[in-house]
Amino acid sequence: MRRQSEPSKSKNKAVVSNGSARKKGSQKVAIRYTECRKNHAASIGGYAVDGCREFMASGEDGTAAALLCAACNCHRSFHKREFELDQPATPGDCSSASTYTSSSEVEN
Repeated sequence: MRRQSEPSKSKNKAVVSNGSARKKGSQKVAIRYTECRKNHAASIGGYAVDGCREFMASGEDGTAAALLCAACNCHRSFHKREFELDQPATPGDCSSASTYTSSSEVEN
């Protein structure tokens, strides 16, 4: 008789609750659902989308209604998913505007 093993539990495995945000390793990933891609004319061999530009949940988080769009009434899976990585700033991060002026710029 074959013994079933438990599925491996990885620390980097992310679980998404309603698709709003998740943490993977040390990075936080924000997920945004944009335009609806449901082809309403697929049954007749055509291509037509409804023009919905962004997913808006119909109900509270954790309910079945939260997976339906309030604008187009389509399931969230029909909407384009975009990921935004929220990387923590490092102490040496120079990405913000600086007021530093080099000595060559001062000597005119």
